[in-house]
Amino acid sequence: MNDPARPGRPSAVRDGIADRRTGNSGPLLLAGRVGQGMAAAMLSPAALSLVVTIFEGDERNRALGIWSALGGSGAALGVLLGGLLTAGPGWAWIFYINVPVGLVLFLTLRSQLPAQPAPATRAALDVTGAALVTAATASLIYALIRAGDHGWATWTTAALLLVSALLYAAFVARQRLAASPLMNVRLLTRRPVATGTLLILVATALMIMMFFLGTFALQAHHRYGALATGLLFLPIALSTMLGADIAGRVIGRTGPRALAVTGLVIAAAGLTIPAIWNAVAPLVTGMAVAAAGTGSLFVVASATALGQVAAHEAGLASGIVSTFHEFGASLGAAVVSSIAAASIAGTSTDGFSHGFTTGAIVAAVTALAALAITPSSRSI
Repeated sequence: MNDPARPGRPSAVRDGIADRRTGNSGPLLLAGRVGQGMAAAMLSPAALSLVVTIFEGDERNRALGIWSALGGSGAALGVLLGGLLTAGPGWAWIFYINVPVGLVLFLTLRSQLPAQPAPATRAALDVTGAALVTAATASLIYALIRAGDHGWATWTTAALLLVSALLYAAFVARQRLAASPLMNVRLLTRRPVATGTLLILVATALMIMMFFLGTFALQAHHRYGALATGLLFLPIALSTMLGADIAGRVIGRTGPRALAVTGLVIAAAGLTIPAIWNAVAPLVTGMAVAAAGTGSLFVVASATALGQVAAHEAGLASGIVSTFHEFGASLGAAVVSSIAAASIAGTSTDGFSHGFTTGAIVAAVTALAALAITPSSRSI
């Protein structure tokens, strides 16, 4: 089969060239992704804590709106940029492009960020806690992915879920006893922090589910190339930015509860459209509508979780929010890949509909939960 991006060159030849460029090493690719993940794990809470500590009141809400808009739209624009690179110099350039971008950002931040006082003491890394939570999450994600191939009602799936639950319980116990805990779980006993982490988890899971399903549906089912798929995600990026910007401007007047419910209802309505109609126009339109809802939800979640924490707790609270953000992404990808396994493999299209339906149900159920647990106070 010829590569549509470069007529006359078989795709197998290009794959071989790409393999030689990357060392033909799966472990090397995975190691690079792990390194990127570790860097992102440090950058995200650092950026969020700066927003919380530098800005106050309604100005903080607007800053969180900008932060959420950039984060959500960045994911959608990443699909577009990935399509441009894949259709042009090749998929390996999705890694090369990060090097100059990272250098420019490093120099910019070094000159623009305000100086921060060095901490009086440096806490030791809780290696045991990190190992426990990593093993627990890995067990959970593997159980969810495996269920797509082997079914949910199997002893192995049940055992993996049980192991994951036990490891999470051990992690919580460890955090309560550790001298320098990896995560201050006591912050999660506060209603605003707990609500915000739930909302950020659901918002991220919905967005990743949407991107995952949308990309495979457009490429595997509708036969669009990488570039065309990226371009179709442009309105989704704009919609995410619009939803986040509006939420950052009005949350001080409406309060988090009304905005959370509204965002989740919009997300549920948007995801229902491609669940019913699998044509390209309804697919893109529905994802754009849902993106506006999830974009606003990112602002509500961050403002709710971080709005009333003390300055010295900003870093810890931001770390919790960022942790649940990443956990939501992993959970969303694992669940939707399990539900839509047959469609991803190309044997049917029902999995895409089932995946969008699941997302709509999750958004609707979370809207009811948000109505009950989200603080109504406007002073966040």
